Amino acid sequence: MGNKDIGMVGLGRMGANMARRLHLKGMKVIAYNRHTEKATELAKETGMHAASSLEALVQALPTPRVLWLMLPAGEATQSHIDSILPLLSRNDILINGANAFYEDSIAQSQKVEAVGVHYIDAGVSGGIWGLREGYALMVGGSPEAVAEVTPFLEALAPAVDKGWLHCGPVGSGHFVKMVHNGIEYGMMQALAEGFAILQGKTEFGLDLAKVAEMWRYGSVVRSWLLDLTADTLAKDQVLADIAPIVADSGEGLWTAQTALALKIPAPVITLALQMRWASQGRDDYAAKLLAMMRNEFGGHAVQKEA
Repeated sequence: MGNKDIGMVGLGRMGANMARRLHLKGMKVIAYNRHTEKATELAKETGMHAASSLEALVQALPTPRVLWLMLPAGEATQSHIDSILPLLSRNDILINGANAFYEDSIAQSQKVEAVGVHYIDAGVSGGIWGLREGYALMVGGSPEAVAEVTPFLEALAPAVDKGWLHCGPVGSGHFVKMVHNGIEYGMMQALAEGFAILQGKTEFGLDLAKVAEMWRYGSVVRSWLLDLTADTLAKDQVLADIAPIVADSGEGLWTAQTALALKIPAPVITLALQMRWASQGRDDYAAKLLAMMRNEFGGHAVQKEA
């Protein structure tokens, strides 16, 4: 195996657990976070090294350096790249693990590659379960750069030969991850709607937890999302304390926009995205106007806010 040293920048839920998994797999991880106490706490927990600054992080890594950024897409990632880039040397490797728009990653890579530093865009899936189960990794970059970081990909993935893919040139990793998340929107929406219909047929007295558990075995809809749904329903079928608000991270929108640009029909993904917007109250005015239309043409009663 080649280089085992890697710098992890950004220690949120994903970044910290990825650092932990790399450490457990025998990699030498140097952790950095803008709030340095997070890196210090992680170092005390695991025995890995914590860097007090980006300068210290870069100086502690042997060349060619490998730095993996797990930061929010946009300004947070860009500002860190702007700070790190002058500190790096030719043939160092910068990996952007944010949920970034693939066209932004392509533009970003051009600036990075212009000074001789390799750029890899990495789509990462696995959430809070990745530490134990491994992460799905979708990477884009030159064959040479990806070959250099393969030991880290193999350590993070569920197995050395499963769950990670060099998708193609820079941008392809984040593109595949974008579509992955769009599909996720559709699958989640279908499961949610199906269980809502089951819950609405009250005269049958269906036990939704038992239905979900049964579907996990032999059914064509069995999936990890169904596993998580079954676990949720086993704990609480009423969900009375849960607000009916579903956030969207942006990747569903990018997928829908890309489908439109390519003139590829994607109604399920698009509607699932719009249902998330509806849950955030963005259809409230339209719903109020619809109620008033019914009142105007048919005299149907309008319910007032309490």
